[in-house]
Amino acid sequence: MITSHWTPTIKFLRLLLLLTLGITGGSAAVAEDSGSSTPWGRDYFPNTELVNQDGQKMRFFDDMIKDKVVAINFIFTSCTDSCPLETARLLQVQKVLGDRVGKDVFLYSISIDPETDTPEVLKKYTEKFRIGPGWQFLTGNKDDITALRKSLGLFIDGIDNGRNKDHNLSLIIGNQSTGRWMKSSPMENPYILADRLSKTLQNWKDASTNDQDYASAPTLRPPSAGEQIYRTRCSSCHTLGDTQNAGIRSIGPDLIGVTRQRDPQWLKRWIKEPDQMLAEKDALAMQLYEQYNNIAMPNLRLGEIETSAVLTYLAEETERLQPEAPMAQDTHDGAHQHAGPKIQQQGG
Repeated sequence: MITSHWTPTIKFLRLLLLLTLGITGGSAAVAEDSGSSTPWGRDYFPNTELVNQDGQKMRFFDDMIKDKVVAINFIFTSCTDSCPLETARLLQVQKVLGDRVGKDVFLYSISIDPETDTPEVLKKYTEKFRIGPGWQFLTGNKDDITALRKSLGLFIDGIDNGRNKDHNLSLIIGNQSTGRWMKSSPMENPYILADRLSKTLQNWKDASTNDQDYASAPTLRPPSAGEQIYRTRCSSCHTLGDTQNAGIRSIGPDLIGVTRQRDPQWLKRWIKEPDQMLAEKDALAMQLYEQYNNIAMPNLRLGEIETSAVLTYLAEETERLQPEAPMAQDTHDGAHQHAGPKIQQQGG
């Protein structure tokens, strides 16, 4: 049956679209510009009861989002692909924001597998990733959590209610008191996400103080396919010779020189199917797993072309930042001959 009245969820999705695109119009703009109360309040959001990793009960509206700037995503701790990357990326955001998290910015990760993810399991998960204070991991009743996901526009029929706990990659950030909400990718640059949470959503009515123009902007080179994959997937957990920002990425090793240190076939397989290599107890895979706090390398579901693109980018970036010394020359008998190729040691 088709009616002429929009449901609250459809209204909320429309608002998300407008705000994500930077459009302020219609009822959303009227509510914001007039200073009237936001429609996205107690009457819209369910006041679902959840339990955090410390066993504390929390109401979704009253305790978690009311009059707060928040970031909310949905994960489950046994996930071996996207969830660890989401957690790693938000961990970077938390490190950028520092002690503002838990004071004027609040981070929430809610389990979609509450039967498995008890408070005790969530607590161990936060310890494994070394989550700082102010970021809550929560569980509760499965049906209530599904209803909550739907109210936030983070539930897609055919994906989120399918088998094997598949779920869409989504993150919502917002300021409940102003009614300003944005749907974002959890793989977004951590500095951009942090800026939106600490500035855009806090002071969105203030005029911009940026007086720079396009004439002073530097010329940027287009990223290769491999660089795009690295920045959206790999950089959640790894650095690439980026010592300046190394403090926000401490989950995995730096990748400069990895194409010189590892056997190419081993490295290619490790990128494509790390979960299988860990299941097989591959010696080097297990060493890395134990070295980095038992956080498993997630399966990024990359194909042959994508894997090759990433490895090419890592090799090119290594050569750019750490060019190999010129080959030694043999002057015996006055003839200048190049020495044989350098043999790289396999890292442990």
